[in-house]
Amino acid sequence: MQKSGRVDARKPCRQRGTGGMVLGLILAVCLSLPIAGVTSAFAAGAETISGAGATFPYPLYSKWATRYNQYTSLKMQYQAIGSGGGMAQIKAKAVNFGASDEPMKHEELDKEGLVQFPMIMGGVVPVVNIEGVRKGKLRLTPELLADLFLGKIKKWNDRRILAVNPNLRLPDQDVTVVHRADGSGTTWIFTNYLSKVSEEWKEKVGNGKSVSWPAGVGGKGNPGVAALVKKTDGAIGYVEFAYALQERLKFPLLQNKAGKFVAPTIRTFQASAANADWENAPGFYIVLTDQPGDESWPITGASYILVHKDQPEAAKAESMLKFFDWCFKNGAELAIDLHYVPIPSKVYAMVEATWKKQVTAGGEPVWK
Repeated sequence: MQKSGRVDARKPCRQRGTGGMVLGLILAVCLSLPIAGVTSAFAAGAETISGAGATFPYPLYSKWATRYNQYTSLKMQYQAIGSGGGMAQIKAKAVNFGASDEPMKHEELDKEGLVQFPMIMGGVVPVVNIEGVRKGKLRLTPELLADLFLGKIKKWNDRRILAVNPNLRLPDQDVTVVHRADGSGTTWIFTNYLSKVSEEWKEKVGNGKSVSWPAGVGGKGNPGVAALVKKTDGAIGYVEFAYALQERLKFPLLQNKAGKFVAPTIRTFQASAANADWENAPGFYIVLTDQPGDESWPITGASYILVHKDQPEAAKAESMLKFFDWCFKNGAELAIDLHYVPIPSKVYAMVEATWKKQVTAGGEPVWK
């Protein structure tokens, strides 16, 4: 343990995260060792901090909570139930924080009395299970991706796919679309992208956490979609990148706005995130899909935390913000290890300023 109040995120974990757990699994992390510089209320583990929402960042939140387990007495529970569920839970005040990959607009935040801030950024990737096709060999244009999910392309050896992949042997295999069955921020990011690159998608399906899918079968959460793609011959789905890696799923190269075929990597996610103008985004509302740049991965998004402006318990609210503060300051290495993009320090400075101004308990600022 360090002598200072800051925890070294590079210390080895006693326990590994379980990002592939089924949707709805509750992450219960009981923390027991106080660190220097923590208030007595926090060191005593001022009750349980509860959160619910997005499965997109769940592998990372699991890792962060496990690492934090070694240094504090905080007990945290996180239910990976999807962004829609997270929004509903925080609006109902059923949890201390909500997590969503769909950002709320400034007007809705004010209406609900909420504060929103970005916690992490990452990529959503199409994943495929095609006979004889290795990872990163298939190339898809935005138009092909949209038409696959529209159900217009029925076979993997369709002439349009072959035209983009002249050196790839594609089988006469049926396409099975796999999508989310629950309200999902991952779906919001994915359909936001498809709505930008396909007028037909925009008109017929649109952008949302839940949409009326033209084709395919549904799976619950990122883990459910990953499992269905893995066991279904000819499948194509979409998941957060950490799930694609964890389940060893194959992903295609995707043509970006600059016309380049790129792979999903931390570098291509960072290239997309580099264009984000957080300073001119009320409520930190930023959409990172279809960004310009030769290296940009086109389906990149931020994942957000939602908390109430008026907190009922100062000690619990401070404990919660201390955890987020630790994640921002000490969790970047773990984030990169799981192929997420950490929030830049200048953006965290803006987040901290927002806490000081907007998060209160009994009329007094919680974060000082």
